[in-house]
Amino acid sequence: MPKVTTREAEDWLIEKIAHRLGVATTEVSREVYFDELDLDSTEALILAGELENWLGFELSTTTLWYHPTVKDLAAYLAEESDRRAAAA
Repeated sequence: MPKVTTREAEDWLIEKIAHRLGVATTEVSREVYFDELDLDSTEALILAGELENWLGFELSTTTLWYHPTVKDLAAYLAEESDRRAAAA
């Protein structure tokens, strides 16, 4: 399983969120809280599913709660990806 960097995860998240919101990627801040975005719960679930497919591992249902911004979530994803690659 290839490792994902923080930057790759940030770019992926920003691109997907911007697409879902119908805005330019430059309009999605790394610092904004997910609950401040106009993503409803269904869109958040879809995004989480796409994220799991991209990463190749499942996320806990509380992942977005504990990592509530693009910046925080991307750092966690890179750390988790690194941990999983080391254990493989």
